[in-house]
Amino acid sequence: MRKPPPLARERLMTKIAFMASRAEIAESARKTLIEAYGNHDPEDADFIVALGGDGFMLQTLHDTQHLDTPVYGMNCGTVGFLMNEYAPGGLIERLDVAEEEVIHPLAMRAVTPDGAVHDALAINEVSLLRQGPQVAKLRISVDGRVRMEELVADGALVSTPAGSTAYNYSAHGPIVPIGSQVLALTAMSAFRPRRWRGALLPSAAEVRFDVLQHEKRPVMAEADSRSAVRNVLTVVIRSRPEVRHRILFDPGHGLEERLIREQFV
Repeated sequence: MRKPPPLARERLMTKIAFMASRAEIAESARKTLIEAYGNHDPEDADFIVALGGDGFMLQTLHDTQHLDTPVYGMNCGTVGFLMNEYAPGGLIERLDVAEEEVIHPLAMRAVTPDGAVHDALAINEVSLLRQGPQVAKLRISVDGRVRMEELVADGALVSTPAGSTAYNYSAHGPIVPIGSQVLALTAMSAFRPRRWRGALLPSAAEVRFDVLQHEKRPVMAEADSRSAVRNVLTVVIRSRPEVRHRILFDPGHGLEERLIREQFV
């Protein structure tokens, strides 16, 4: 029996799970790649390749967080900040030389008036948003100490470095270097204190929001714009260093480089 050529043997040895968003371009790319490289169950794969945009990349990371399998994204969406350029050829070689970034999520614990507790993880940010026409009133505590008695704003968020260029940046928060061990606390359209933009906190800090006048000024909480909890009373946010997500990038295009480049656009 003839041995397969070297590249074919390499393809047989490298087990890849291809996952795609519902976008037509992503589904088409998945079919092309499966024809070239085969396909494996994520539970048995050496690599997971996510095809879509940043939203799908976050979904893939959440869906596979119980695995310790690196995820390599290829952009078949719009922004693609967490993705690599899509190209069907040379994938094995790209995976072989890819640079790995390890990021840790935030844990959100939200409590509602009926006493229900809602837990969720966020890779980018945990956000609190007003539900109605009235602005939110929030008390902010850090590590058990009240730091702001009353923030009057459309909302506030706590962002990881990886998520600092997403919702946080749109709310005029700072871009945080990936290895800085810092979280960004950012206000959205702050009314009082006037123009308050937020604070930088150690990654080990525990941030607590208490919603004031919750019946008149209801607030909802979200983790990565999902897992929405309406009419919250309190939200506690802390880092989860024991949970890790492994993301692969082409050499010279890792998160650190992207975060620096984003500041000079």
